Amino acid sequence: MKRLIVLAVSAALLTACATSPTVYGPQTAPHGAGYSEYRLENGRYRVTFQGNPGAPVNQVSDYVLLRSAELALRDGYDWFRVADRMTEQTGSSSGSSLSIGGGSSSYDYGRHGHGSSVGLGVGTTFNLGPKPAVTSSMEVVFGRGQPPRDANVYDARAIVDTIGRGRAAV
Repeated sequence: MKRLIVLAVSAALLTACATSPTVYGPQTAPHGAGYSEYRLENGRYRVTFQGNPGAPVNQVSDYVLLRSAELALRDGYDWFRVADRMTEQTGSSSGSSLSIGGGSSSYDYGRHGHGSSVGLGVGTTFNLGPKPAVTSSMEVVFGRGQPPRDANVYDARAIVDTIGRGRAAV
């Protein structure tokens, strides 16, 4: 019976550790995976993509670029400039640690004498919980015509062709 309980608890722990893949699409729950956008003014948006726990940072960054490009094309623009960018990780982090501790004690047996002891302990911890969730948010400004030469300017069509095509293969 004990063996069955241990197996059930182990299976539950492993299931809790599993993360679902981050799929490109709109965010449907307040802290769920997906994109969201907020129109600041004509041709200017705040675009955010929230990944599931354990999603690669580069995947989340690509998805926020892809959504920005889609919005630019939808609104009749050719390119966009990233005016502000922020990426953050929330939740538990993965890792392990090693700790060493020691102690000593002395005691008296009364008329039978006295004694002492020394103890040493070594402990390890492993985080089996989910990896942090990654969120990438950008403020983007759209433009028409030939894109300016700037490291923060992206051709909307090229982003959709490159990143959009890449996600279809996943």
